[in-house]
Amino acid sequence: MALISSVLGGDRRSNIFDPFSFDIWDRFEGFPFSSVLANVPCNTNRETSAFVNTRIDWKETPQAHIFKADLPGLKKEDVKVEVEEGRVLQISGERNREQEEKNDKWHRVERSSGKFLRRFRLPENAKMDEVMASMENGVLTVTVPKEEVKKPEVKAIEISG
Repeated sequence: MALISSVLGGDRRSNIFDPFSFDIWDRFEGFPFSSVLANVPCNTNRETSAFVNTRIDWKETPQAHIFKADLPGLKKEDVKVEVEEGRVLQISGERNREQEEKNDKWHRVERSSGKFLRRFRLPENAKMDEVMASMENGVLTVTVPKEEVKKPEVKAIEISG
């Protein structure tokens, strides 16, 4: 069982079986040859690497659902937070590749560039019209308040007789 959980990412914080998420799961993440594939010169690999590598934490508190994304080097103008029909939260953006000069000689390019897009289906208790987002020091925080759970009112009935 330990082998299965390590292959499926059991030691990671995210859950690949999250019913609320449209996430793309990288089935090769953590395999010994995945680092070899990252160095293969292929434009698609570079263009999608930002998309695949954008990690987002989703935490639920009694008051809200809180999403945090590490987006180093991006300004808030480079990121879009949108709410779609069907209680879908979408976080997207683009990290542009650094301009190359004719006389520059690159020895290594490891920072990702390109577009990223993450979508999350929110539960019924999310207040979609009160979503807030802020960006500080390269960390995007999206807060989706939750509706208060109303406790059923209990009324005592007097017994006659």
